[in-house]
Amino acid sequence: MSPFDLLSLGFARLRTRPLRAVLAALGISIGIATMLVVIGIPASSQQAVVDELAALGPNLLRAQAMRDELNNKEAGMPPQSVEMARRIGPVQLADGVANVHADVRRSDVNAQGSGITTLAASPDLLRILGGTVHSGTFLSAATEKFPTVVLGSKAATWLGITEILDGQAPQIRLADKWFTVIGVLAPMPLAPDVERSVLIGWDAAKDQLGFDGKPTVVYVRSDESSIEDVRQVLPRTLNPEQPSLVQVNRPSDALAAKRITQNAFGTLLLGLAGVALLVGGIGVANTMVISVLERKREIGLRRAIGASKGQIRGQFLTESIVLCGLGGLAGGLLGIAGTAAYAHLQGWPLVIPGTAMLGGFGASLTIGVLAGVYPAVRASALTPTEALASP
Repeated sequence: MSPFDLLSLGFARLRTRPLRAVLAALGISIGIATMLVVIGIPASSQQAVVDELAALGPNLLRAQAMRDELNNKEAGMPPQSVEMARRIGPVQLADGVANVHADVRRSDVNAQGSGITTLAASPDLLRILGGTVHSGTFLSAATEKFPTVVLGSKAATWLGITEILDGQAPQIRLADKWFTVIGVLAPMPLAPDVERSVLIGWDAAKDQLGFDGKPTVVYVRSDESSIEDVRQVLPRTLNPEQPSLVQVNRPSDALAAKRITQNAFGTLLLGLAGVALLVGGIGVANTMVISVLERKREIGLRRAIGASKGQIRGQFLTESIVLCGLGGLAGGLLGIAGTAAYAHLQGWPLVIPGTAMLGGFGASLTIGVLAGVYPAVRASALTPTEALASP
């Protein structure tokens, strides 16, 4: 028989006994659906966790200039240090801030704002720290040249300026000079020092406050896989003459947590998927064995009119593959739907690995072959007289 004839026979059995076919396919459908669900739901949850960990800056390094105790002075880094950090291969972003040591006052008659730091910053700072503006605007290429400032969330609360309303331009004094507040930042857990600071443009700090252009803190984002290597070379890159005066914080604990999460989920998924497929395969094999027992007369009749053992094996093997293939398709759709519904309820991104979907369908076909081999061999081993004589 041609492959088309075998396929036709496989579908013919489904048409003549649709209820049994549906019930048999249901077993493999549940197995494949379970596999996709147990892969999709943890994968979606993992992606949600990874997104949250990414917000914590697992690839962020903070390099700070230490005080030079030998010369009893604060040692800033060279003015070109940020640009040198950007030249490190795995580095994605680099930017710096500098403490300009300017007193902050709400007015010229009180000292409110004590404890607030004044930092020179560039318009790219928010991008590297993943920060957002709560009210107003951040420094731009235009405003950073003028006496304008942006307040960190805690500094804004201390100064009593938490909103920038239309038509209003609140001002504060930095080193006895008036500066206009143009924005207030949202909380930034990655940079608590920025939350407690007043940010002024780099150029304005030079013109208005006598800033020398030396950053005191440099933030670097790099490829996660190279974060440790970048950390090792960063001090010598930022301050080649005195690398010992640059302290770089170790990679965030969030990176370690992310890697542990990925490994734990991967081990769990392999075990659950294997159990689900095993259950489905046993169900299909059981159905095909029962089918052989019930169809002995049909087998005998086919053998009597000239069907070979190979054709009988091919018929039953094809039925098993068709059954499992259809069950795999149905199970894939059920698994995707179930995962999507659960992820939506939890507010997670929907993640179903393409390899899982292709692997699920391929597994269903493989199970069809394995589950059909023994029944097919058993059916082909029946002699015509034995099969026709069976009750």
